[in-house]
Amino acid sequence: APGKTLASPAVRSYARERGVDLATVVGTGKDGRITRADVDAAVARPAAPTAGPVAMPAVQPPPFAGVATRQDEQIRIIGLRRKIAEKMVESYSRKPHFTYVDEVDATALVALRAELKEVAEARGVKLTYLPFIMKALCLVFREFPTVNSVLDEDTMTMTVRGEVNLGIATDTPQGLYVPVVKNCEQKSILELAAEVADLTARTRAGQVRLDELQGGTFTITSVGNIGGRFATPIINAPECAILGVNQIHDRPMVIDGQVVPRKMMYLSPSFDHRVLDGAVAARFTQALKTVLETPSRLLLELR
Repeated sequence: APGKTLASPAVRSYARERGVDLATVVGTGKDGRITRADVDAAVARPAAPTAGPVAMPAVQPPPFAGVATRQDEQIRIIGLRRKIAEKMVESYSRKPHFTYVDEVDATALVALRAELKEVAEARGVKLTYLPFIMKALCLVFREFPTVNSVLDEDTMTMTVRGEVNLGIATDTPQGLYVPVVKNCEQKSILELAAEVADLTARTRAGQVRLDELQGGTFTITSVGNIGGRFATPIINAPECAILGVNQIHDRPMVIDGQVVPRKMMYLSPSFDHRVLDGAVAARFTQALKTVLETPSRLLLELR
């Protein structure tokens, strides 16, 4: 039959004993019959190598062309922006900064702002948390007046200011500017909200006047709308302190043995340690925290 291996029983037994597969042997006997000599030849013949895995050539990634997505651009720091940069370097290098961090339960503040937001909008004013913080500072400065002060580096004379002129750190396309809201102690929360909105809008548009960037006694920097828990702000010289206001976030808190959700916020003020001791800074921050946690206290300031 076609494909049938021809071999006698004796040859087959002989092949098994020697581990030879007769299907791989070519017979030289009559009609292709396999003989003992054919089996011996198969034993003497080297075994054909078995097929193994074929090694594939390593594929090399194409070389990086190194073409920049955009060209380098050199920007000269000049004018007012340069003055601000020099002032910041001077402040950080000459003033021994220290930052005090504490957390505030802002739940009542959030509720009060939500309650008054529509009232303010009806008068054409966008009400943020900042005016509440500004008014709270005015109240706390009465107990801690030295925090609202400026320092003459040449004569090492600290001037405790009677008026509260709050600088508002403002992010602009040209960099960081600090317009100043003057005489905050004489203005209502609604008046402060309107002035902050106007002043920061003109600052971002490049329309702020030079005198509106001068005369500050204390600065507020707030990145809460961007995110982050707290920062260590640099004092705006010649002032002696700056307040970092950070994101209001939901957190579980234990109150009277119960875990409840609260609106929490970190305050991170920095102080000039040459003129403001750590104990003063801690008490000042605690007093500010107390007012912000019970913002109805601000009603006592109404005339």
